[in-house]
Amino acid sequence: MLPFENNKRANPTGTSNAELSLAEPGMYQLDITLKRGHNLAARDRRGTSDPYVKFKIGGKEVFRSKTIHKNLNPVWEEKTSIMIEHLREQLYIKVFDYDFGLQDDFMGSAFLDLGSLEQNRSTEVTLSLKDPHYADQDLGTILLSVLLTPKEQQREGTMLMRKSWKRSSKFQTQSIRLSDLHRKAQLWRGIVSVTLIEGRELKAMDPNGLSDPYVKFRLGHQKYKSKIMPKTLNPQWREQFDLHLYEERGGIIDITVWDKDAGKKDDFIGRCQVDLSTLSKEQTHKLELPLEEGEGFLVLLVTLTASAAVSIADLPINALEDLKEQEEILKRYSLVRMFHNMKDVGFLQVKVIRAEGLMAADVTGKSDPFCVVELNNDRLLTHTVYKNLNPEWNKIFTFNIKDIHSVLEVTVYDEDRDRSADFLGKVAIPLLSIQNGEQKAYVLKNKQLTGPTKGVIYLEIDVIFNAVKASFRTLMPKEQKYIEEENRISKQLLLRNFMRMKRCVMVLVNAAYYINSCFDWDSPPRSLAAFVLFLFVTWNFELYMIPLTLLLLLVWNYFLIISGKDNRQRDTVVEDMLEDEEEEDDRDDKDSEKKGFMNKLYAIQEVCVSVQNILDEVASFGERIKNTFNWTVPFLSWLAIVALCVFTVILYFTPLRYIVLVWGINKFTKKLRSPYAIDNNEVLDFLSRVPSDVQLVQYQELKHDPTHSPSKRKKNNPG
Repeated sequence: MLPFENNKRANPTGTSNAELSLAEPGMYQLDITLKRGHNLAARDRRGTSDPYVKFKIGGKEVFRSKTIHKNLNPVWEEKTSIMIEHLREQLYIKVFDYDFGLQDDFMGSAFLDLGSLEQNRSTEVTLSLKDPHYADQDLGTILLSVLLTPKEQQREGTMLMRKSWKRSSKFQTQSIRLSDLHRKAQLWRGIVSVTLIEGRELKAMDPNGLSDPYVKFRLGHQKYKSKIMPKTLNPQWREQFDLHLYEERGGIIDITVWDKDAGKKDDFIGRCQVDLSTLSKEQTHKLELPLEEGEGFLVLLVTLTASAAVSIADLPINALEDLKEQEEILKRYSLVRMFHNMKDVGFLQVKVIRAEGLMAADVTGKSDPFCVVELNNDRLLTHTVYKNLNPEWNKIFTFNIKDIHSVLEVTVYDEDRDRSADFLGKVAIPLLSIQNGEQKAYVLKNKQLTGPTKGVIYLEIDVIFNAVKASFRTLMPKEQKYIEEENRISKQLLLRNFMRMKRCVMVLVNAAYYINSCFDWDSPPRSLAAFVLFLFVTWNFELYMIPLTLLLLLVWNYFLIISGKDNRQRDTVVEDMLEDEEEEDDRDDKDSEKKGFMNKLYAIQEVCVSVQNILDEVASFGERIKNTFNWTVPFLSWLAIVALCVFTVILYFTPLRYIVLVWGINKFTKKLRSPYAIDNNEVLDFLSRVPSDVQLVQYQELKHDPTHSPSKRKKNNPG
């Protein structure tokens, strides 16, 4: 523990607080005022820092201060209250320098021994910040005012710390209730819808007098990065995304503009902010923001709306079992309300019940598992069950569905103090594959979702959605995930994408060989039939026959499937390659710890990653077309049938010149009718919802082998 300077007073009874906490366990309230910092370390180029402070107890973050920009002697004057079960816990204080878009720089840390504090008396504490790797380095001090007050044992439902649980007996059933603090920290109070329209007169950063600008947004812990617009000072982005608004986290969006430079650090163009507290709700605001520390403007549309239907509850509380609430939810998504609030497609309820046979991540042979439930950019967590390989969470999560083609991701982690959590397993479940009300044991998979890892998780999921809204939403741009793993060069991934694209190209090559064989009369009966068909189709061709042919192909494959003649085969080649890729990833992780040569080859890597991604896009496009006709996702195939029927009828009864005229008028007047409309292609948006062969392998449910799981649930063993 690092020393701190204060006037310590003896306990009137002659017993230290630490001893009292061991003898009489109970709840304590710790009131902390973060006052100021003094002579903090400079981490920025200009000899300053943008410091903020985190408080941790038991490895969990319980408080984060606001950021004070460009100040080595910041004044915070922020207050927080924390409920503590035992004074054995130490308060861990960490100071960071905020770097937008980059990893925040460490500025020092300190420990506060709660057992040494005098109870019922406010005490000022000065903590010296240190770096564990450079103990002799002076990183400044932090001044706190702390007040420790003992409290009577409270009811489980009002406990403020996730780590509070009953320990009266080794065989007593563990009973953890979700805390108010836990709920408040996760649930958002509103949605901030942002449309990035354009930039004007940006600063030229490249020798050619232009820039390759992109924009980064940050609201609390949420981040979004726009696409890069090459060689322009007046970029047109037309991108839309949503952020969650938390009452306790402030309402300021930090925005920075950067110039993309291959092979070296990107150039800073400018920054600006949006103070959401000054904007009225349920109204769209057009903002023209001048860039500070640079030149030019950004044009945004910002709308604040009420929160979607997101909640966390303990297992006995079930929205769908309450008949009145269930009736209200079913009414909300009935066909009668198909045109009301088109963004609200459906309702998802996830019961995270328990897991069995998890991997032991700690040296004690146990783990401290908690569960993360994600739907696109909505992310909620369970509490942590300590020292247990068969945890029971018994939590219910509800989400608002904006896209029925979204994939629910449930990931189990092992909590580690002062380190990032260890991965234990994951499952990815497409919403359209869910059987309502069925409790299932899902075998946990590895990070790449290509093979099993140790353990199973028990979930019960219900999905209610409006099919008409879902169909319209399918033809709109897909929601982008804010936080995704950065691509890196991988020999195996490059080979896999090449092989996938090669298979798609070979289909066209084989078709060309087949047609050429008809021209060469290699098989006279086949060539004669092809010649007669060619004459008939050419003489009688009408434009409506194109969607009609595709429609007949879909119907033919549908009848093959329902008749038991399913011609769809599992792609073992892709599965094998994914497993090889996972092994190579493990080797790459070990190699990267020993040597950082990839930094020197950044430019080459960027080119290789681009080629790799292009191969992936091309291969995925061909596979998605194939999977549409193979009825891989029946909802999408039925939607394709409806669309093709409509197109066939329109093309049959409407002359081609009228169709081209309507299309041209629409294209030419679209910008005039809606200046800020986001361009999209309905066909490509539709195909983006169809899973590729790789995604099919990732979403494939593994069979649960009961012999590898505990035969009986250990109800009375807390771990």
